[in-house]
Amino acid sequence: MSVAPPSYCFVAFPPRAKDGLVVFGKNSARPRDEVQEVVYIAAADHEPESKVECTYIAIDQVPRTHAIVISRPAWLWGAEMGANEHGVCIANEAISTREPAPENEALLGMDLVRLGLERGATAKEAFDVIVSLLEEHGQGGNYYEDGNLCHTFQSAYLIVDREEAWVLETIGKHWAAEKITEGVKCICNQLSITSKIDAEHPELRSYAEGQGWWTTDQEFNFSEVFSQADDHLGCCSGKDSLEKQEESITVQTMMNILRDKASGVCVDSDSFLTTASIVSVLPQGGSSPCIHYFTGTPDPSRSIFKPFIFVDDVKLVPKVQSPCFGEDDPAKKEPRFLEKPDRRHELYKAHEWARAVIESDEDQGHKLMETMLDLEKQGLEAMESILSSTDPMDPTEVADLFYDCVDTEIKFFK
Repeated sequence: MSVAPPSYCFVAFPPRAKDGLVVFGKNSARPRDEVQEVVYIAAADHEPESKVECTYIAIDQVPRTHAIVISRPAWLWGAEMGANEHGVCIANEAISTREPAPENEALLGMDLVRLGLERGATAKEAFDVIVSLLEEHGQGGNYYEDGNLCHTFQSAYLIVDREEAWVLETIGKHWAAEKITEGVKCICNQLSITSKIDAEHPELRSYAEGQGWWTTDQEFNFSEVFSQADDHLGCCSGKDSLEKQEESITVQTMMNILRDKASGVCVDSDSFLTTASIVSVLPQGGSSPCIHYFTGTPDPSRSIFKPFIFVDDVKLVPKVQSPCFGEDDPAKKEPRFLEKPDRRHELYKAHEWARAVIESDEDQGHKLMETMLDLEKQGLEAMESILSSTDPMDPTEVADLFYDCVDTEIKFFK
């Protein structure tokens, strides 16, 4: 059985988060050489009875899909994490459980992230979309671009909006969920739901009983029932990083947590690397916009978080999108993954140079990081001005926001 990569995602609600803001964050730990791209997809209307081609299977399309911005491994259709125009954010975690995930191709957990964002205008709507599609189509197929071995996992999700969050953890088509409206929450590559279950698959307990994993005279503790032996102790490093914060949690706090290699939250091992990261801030009151910060590059401790705001006529950013290989893509042809094409986008290639400098020249690397963080700070201060302003935001002023930040970063590296 494949080992699930040690990713982490977080949410903080007021009063632990500052100024009536919900703060969401995720590090995506994936195979070291995998490229992630950041893609904006506009809202769209679809023809009746049309289909949507997900990573491995096609399913029925809905009449209208919401605008989304996602960070995804460049070879697949879905997303590791992202947000939609209504202020819904979703992150996915691959998890290992006592029931192995099937190898047969179905929906990936990452497909369900994108489908939830495209179809849910609230966290609860997105949650309902995911469990409905999970029960209808199941989950399965290779999580990695690997032609030699099929790596399969069950999935967990953190689904967040301005008012609440849902932790959804799945075992095949069965699932349990916990609702969060205050405090902080971390999920990782282990099951975290215990006996506080706010919603569940109607056959979850009978299924566990039928497998001989639980009896009706016991308390039903989801993690204990479905985890591998001694694997239900919680993702301590991520949880501790968030809970030990003495001051109110801000966007900067969340970025600092995601950059922390000592805690294990920022993964940099022989097998896995944090290949992309996101931080989102969702204002609870008033008309302030949600702001989503993406790296689009590996290792947040050596990357810049760049802001994105949903408005009409968002300018597309091809410099952070990978090459398209169409029907010749080895991920789309069967047998799959016989080749691995170069999926690096322009920002990724520029960032490779920066990482090489940081690793090889301590003095120059230190100066480089100072300049990178200064660029990021300018963006954070500009976004703080938007959130604190009593005047309505001018959409035309931020339509090019993410484009300009990516362009500036690339020019700086050159």
